[in-house]
Amino acid sequence: MNKTAIKNFAIGARNKLIADIQYRAGLMGITADGIKDPLPQSTGTMEFYDIGTSEPYAISGGAIPQRKKLVEVIRKKEKDSNYATAYKYILEEVAYTWFNRLIAIRFMEVNDYLPSHIRVLSSESGKIEPDLVTTPFDAELTFTSAEEETVLRLKTENKLDELFRLLFIKQCNALNEILPALFEKTSDYTELLLNLSVVDREGVVYHLTHDIPEQDFDITHLDEDGNPTGQVEIIGWLYQYYNTEPKNAAFAKIGKITKEEIPAVTQLFTPDWIVRYMVENSLGRIFIDKRKEQGVYADGRGLEEMSWDEVEAKRIANEEEIAGQMGWKYYLPEAEQTQDVRKQLDEIQNEYATLDVKDIKVIDPCMGSGHILVYAFDVLMQMYENDGYSQRDAAQCILENNLFGLDIDERAAQLAYFAVMMKARQYDRRIFSRGIQPHVYAIAESNDIDTFTRDYFANSDPKLKAALDSVMNDLRDAKEYGSILTVAPVDFAALFARAEEVQNDISLYRESALNTILPMIQVAEVLAQQYDVVVTNPPYMGSSNMDARLSEFVKKHYPDSKSDLFAVFIERCGQMTGKNHYQAMITQHAWMFLSSFEKLRAKLLLKDTINMAHLGPRAFEEIGGEVVQTTSFVLKNSHIADYKGTYCRLIEQTTQQDKEDVFLQGKNRYTAQQSNFSKIPGSPVAYWASPNLIHSFESMNLAERGFSYQGIITGDVNHFLRLWYEVNIDDITFGEVDSIVLQNSETYYPYIKGGAYNKWYGNLEYVLKWENNGAGLVRSRTENRNYFFKAGITWSLITTSSLSFRWFDKGFLCDVSGSSYFPNDENETLYILSFLNSSVSVAVLSIINPTINLNIKDIMLMPLITNNIQTVSKLTEQCISFSKADWDSYETSWDFKRHPMTVSSHTVVFGEEYKDKLFTHLIDHYRVWKKECEDRFINLQMNEEELNRIFIDIYGLQDELPPDVADKDVTVHRIFDTKDDVPESMQGSSYVRTKRDEIVSLLSYSVGCMFGRYSLDMDGLAYAGGEWDNGKYKSFLPDRDGILPITDEEYLEDDIIARLCDWLKAVYGADTLEENLDFIAGALGGKGNSSREIIRSYFLKDFFKDHCKTYQKRPIYWLFDSGKQNGFKALIYLHRYTTDTIGNLRVDYLHKMQRVYESEINRMQDMIDHSTNAREVAASAKRKEKLQKQLKECRDYDEMIAHLALSRIELDLDDGVKVNYRKMQTAADSKFYEVLADSKSIMAKEK
Repeated sequence: MNKTAIKNFAIGARNKLIADIQYRAGLMGITADGIKDPLPQSTGTMEFYDIGTSEPYAISGGAIPQRKKLVEVIRKKEKDSNYATAYKYILEEVAYTWFNRLIAIRFMEVNDYLPSHIRVLSSESGKIEPDLVTTPFDAELTFTSAEEETVLRLKTENKLDELFRLLFIKQCNALNEILPALFEKTSDYTELLLNLSVVDREGVVYHLTHDIPEQDFDITHLDEDGNPTGQVEIIGWLYQYYNTEPKNAAFAKIGKITKEEIPAVTQLFTPDWIVRYMVENSLGRIFIDKRKEQGVYADGRGLEEMSWDEVEAKRIANEEEIAGQMGWKYYLPEAEQTQDVRKQLDEIQNEYATLDVKDIKVIDPCMGSGHILVYAFDVLMQMYENDGYSQRDAAQCILENNLFGLDIDERAAQLAYFAVMMKARQYDRRIFSRGIQPHVYAIAESNDIDTFTRDYFANSDPKLKAALDSVMNDLRDAKEYGSILTVAPVDFAALFARAEEVQNDISLYRESALNTILPMIQVAEVLAQQYDVVVTNPPYMGSSNMDARLSEFVKKHYPDSKSDLFAVFIERCGQMTGKNHYQAMITQHAWMFLSSFEKLRAKLLLKDTINMAHLGPRAFEEIGGEVVQTTSFVLKNSHIADYKGTYCRLIEQTTQQDKEDVFLQGKNRYTAQQSNFSKIPGSPVAYWASPNLIHSFESMNLAERGFSYQGIITGDVNHFLRLWYEVNIDDITFGEVDSIVLQNSETYYPYIKGGAYNKWYGNLEYVLKWENNGAGLVRSRTENRNYFFKAGITWSLITTSSLSFRWFDKGFLCDVSGSSYFPNDENETLYILSFLNSSVSVAVLSIINPTINLNIKDIMLMPLITNNIQTVSKLTEQCISFSKADWDSYETSWDFKRHPMTVSSHTVVFGEEYKDKLFTHLIDHYRVWKKECEDRFINLQMNEEELNRIFIDIYGLQDELPPDVADKDVTVHRIFDTKDDVPESMQGSSYVRTKRDEIVSLLSYSVGCMFGRYSLDMDGLAYAGGEWDNGKYKSFLPDRDGILPITDEEYLEDDIIARLCDWLKAVYGADTLEENLDFIAGALGGKGNSSREIIRSYFLKDFFKDHCKTYQKRPIYWLFDSGKQNGFKALIYLHRYTTDTIGNLRVDYLHKMQRVYESEINRMQDMIDHSTNAREVAASAKRKEKLQKQLKECRDYDEMIAHLALSRIELDLDDGVKVNYRKMQTAADSKFYEVLADSKSIMAKEK
């Protein structure tokens, strides 16, 4: 099946249909702006509308009442919302109505299911003109004499499109006789708005018949392996893709999901193999349950002559054999049970031994386009045939007795109805003539039933009225809630008997009753029944997306599952399932683990889980990423102690196909006794947990050994939070603070805020503005303040990668996304940290909560077994030391001392050749630094593996967990010369650096020295706000005015390249300058005739980009940039900025560059005028043109800079980079002048 073609067609068809329908409506004065009245010259038989042309648009005859009805429907919908919404909704409704009919007719014509056997949209011969247009009178359609004349006239005049529309509507009306739920009579506004063409190659009909291969519709076509290529499920794919854009729009908007949007956002076409798994293991199980004991004693031995294991093995083999005979390859035999459990199961089965296939009721209460119902039809057909029924009789019985379906979306219900009827037609050629209709309905509500219609239907019968009132009450606002509604049992037989009387009545209220009350009764009966099999893929919608009505309803009626609509449906489907019968679903897997579903899990533990396919992420090929993680399961509405289920763990596979393959291969299967789940706190469905792991939960947990709290919620990160390097370093208070100082302080405190995957130490980047004793913060609970500034353990709330826990010293406050844990006994801190970072912790947390959100509750439930504390603590100290050394090696750490490739001697000895050696070559520094990182990496990995071994032994998990730590999971940096040198084992790691990265880091440090942020004569920060001290700088003096010009050629003696050369001489000596420049240039790469050119090009094009990346779009070095011509660029240091900085930059540098360009232009002109070398003249002319562009750019830039220089703008470091970046570019006249690079990205507010 070509899903790309299907998707492209469905999306394009929707847009085309809507556009054409809007055009048609616009001709009649109905637009997105409003509804116009007819022009004054209109009469009762003809109406005119102004369309902006010399002649108005005219409608007459039946079109007038049709337009009137359209206006009435829009106005009615407008009362529930607004005109714009009503207009959009009604016209889209018309579009999907015709879309459904088009794809239905296409399916029928390809499979020769049309009663006339004449193609409507295409031709058997392949011509563009459909066969219906060619031979309209052979199609068994009823024409009046006037219509016959019109057909003949249009054919004579070759008006094919007009003729096609007439015939297409006739065909749809004719199909109403056999498929009334899809092809309603169209003598209404839908007909008025139809605008199809068969001639237009950009039209919907042409694309439908030419873009999607015909074999995708043809159920008789087989591929080379003998598998059918065409299936009725194509209808489902078309429907899902049709909803692509509305779905995206609904999720992209801000606000709740509306009733109108629910169908689009909750539509998800279930993969075929999962549908088969659910149906075979529920409906198919009823068939196998009655036969599974057959053959167990076929060899003549009785129960007493066989071991129980042998009996169960034979029973399982028998189930497999029956499933194989039926072709049910996704069926899983019931797990091996104890003799006592089997006895109870047999007693249950005996109660249903006589259940006839006619009595089996199957429902999909969220049927979508009918995929599950269609496969259930096939399985039922096999069951009927096994009982001796003919396919014809079986098809009739299935429609009348077995299948039931509901959906909140009318368009989906239409397609499900069609799919079921097409499946019946596949087995019975005359099914259409039998007048049998399936129990497949769109949810109907009672809101529009007026009193007169109700009283007419009740017919003065108090019992009938009571039953009707009960149903109407239960189904009020039903389209808001769908199948989660419960309907009280009433005398439905009496209601249907009255409906039969109404069919033959001649009352004025007859049509109203049949159109409103009858559908409501049909839906009510389906909702009121219990079923032998409930199978569905329910909608997924978190409570935060529900509108007020739906949210209130689920809170009231489903308090244990209110967090998500899928969970509500788990409960509701359970209510629909008869005693000892089957419920099969695919849902998100959150209910298995999250605390918000704990009460729901308690209810489900009172049912028997037959089996489960735990799918995890990417089970649907249409959904990527980790967010939607699913599980499919089959429950039996019974409860037998010690019952065992089968669980297939498919969460590691990354594609839909891989999951299916592993399932069929029988890999990753577990047998679990669900009563064991309750031994784990919260009762998660941890089917894979070993007895030893489950036993560990009997130990003291972390809640008993310490305290944890969810950190501060600022409520306004833009006001309260800064990256530490944004503010004056003197305004940050490091170290422990007592409560009295805290109450009275106005300062910044180091702030833990989660962060990236990083174990042991690090992610210390933020500071929190503390003022008025924490006033203004959304949450800063008084009871938690006792733990402010205490040393502890932290982790990130969201863990998209592996788990990572970090130690932090005294002096920190914690954010909600960086929650923390504080052991009661400080001597256990390191032990607990190692446990949390161990593979045992991963195994435990995968049971408690395998989702991406790691909450405090999860951590507190973790069982801790203490042993070998001294050894573990010593290893942990080393791990923290390794991680801290790595973290502090980069300038974004506030404990950064100096760049590791600038130290004059290396204290770590890597062999005699390095001992006490002074390095003057940068390449030697690089090699030593690279080896230092490698050794640190190896040592940390060894420590982590040793810790894993220790904890694996303590918890008795030697047979389950390996101690190995993958290279990519070690969180200290490794350096490789190039990206090509990075081994496969490091792919996916965030701790890979290259030689270029290290040189970029070195250049950043050198710029810091040029600005005076760092000094070669001291460790750490030399200046980051506060008082300037010249005494800190001796070996290398920082730039006098804090402005570093960057030019594309060597124009200035003090540009950044000249300053870099001076810095390299100061660090490594003058003798090795050229070699060190060559090494830098080689690492950077790029074009240039010399090392200086390559480095100059880097500063010109890439330095600021790298700086913004390093400093997370809060740059401390700001780039003045005149534009694409590189006319003027200069760096300044935020912390050295004064009100004179821009003026100095303008006068001393920008004007100077203008003079340079003018001089160079004159020099080039002189060369052009006097040189006799043609090549030299051409080069001079080219350079002159470039210089002229740069000069013009500088002059334009100067005009903007002038406004800012005269404004003498003051900055406050407390405001942070984002605010100050805008402030510096806003002049006294409040106008914004974009003079700094990357302003839009840097000034964007943090969400």
